[in-house]
This record gives sequence, structure tokens and C-alpha cells, in this order.
Amino acid sequence: MSEHQIELEWLRGEQPFVDHKYSRRHLVKFDGGQEVPYSSSPSSVRIPFSDPTAVDPEESLIAALSSCHMLWFLALAAKQGFRLDRYQDQAVGTMTKNEHGKLFISHIRLAPQVVFSGEKVPSEEEYQHLHHLAHEECFIAASIRAEVVCIASMQLA
Repeated sequence: MSEHQIELEWLRGEQPFVDHKYSRRHLVKFDGGQEVPYSSSPSSVRIPFSDPTAVDPEESLIAALSSCHMLWFLALAAKQGFRLDRYQDQAVGTMTKNEHGKLFISHIRLAPQVVFSGEKVPSEEEYQHLHHLAHEECFIAASIRAEVVCIASMQLA
């Protein structure tokens, strides 16, 4: 078992707050010292009360899933002796309403593009199987109820 910790801070400043016209921008501090500005999504709370330049929780969830999937894929590919030069993903999450009428991220599409080089490269079947295994091992995928679809493509360097 392991624990993972962040520190989150939001300050009211001079905003009245009770009129609902307050900034949703806040700071998330990660254990390695990185500080990242967060905000509600402008699709949830209009600008100027949301900061479109900050990370929103929805983006953060999608990034966590994409990152976890990639890290497992890298480990599994290396174990099989496949050399990767590049891994790039254009992940997209879709919010819909659940059975109770509440918004949730119902679908996440990963679209990794991987470049391999060297003498040993996976067949298309091996490549897709590596993504399947990465999904099965991903802690984040196991933690969410969104449908995750992986549409992967590979290239040779």
C-alpha cells in the first residue's frame, strides 16, 4: 500500500464570495515541489470566475489516466525488448449525465502514437496487446467508472 499526497490552497482575497462571483483559481502543490495553478473549467463556471490558463479537474483526471497508461506501456514494451523513441497521446474526455442527472466523465479516448526503432519491433497484434495490458495494469483506469477506449497507432523510426 502507498499513499499519495497533494496540498491544495484557495484564498478568497477581497472577493465578497457569498454573491458567487469569486475566482475558482487555486494552487495545487505536489510532493516533489511542483506547484500547478488549477481552476474550474470555463465550461462549468464562466470566465472571469474560471481561469482558462489553469488546469481544471477534468483535464487533470484525463492527464492522470493517459500518464498511467503510458508508464505501464513503457514498462511492458521494455520488458519485451521493444525500443521506443517517442510516445505521444491526444486524450479526450467526454462529460455526460449519469443515471441521477449528474455530470461525470463517462468516456475517455486515448490516442497514443508510438514510434519504435531498433531490430525488434512489435507486430500490430503485439502492439495492441501491449496497450491492452497497460490498460489492465493502470491504477487510474481501475479507479474510475468512465469507459476507456484506446485507439493506438505505431510508426517505425
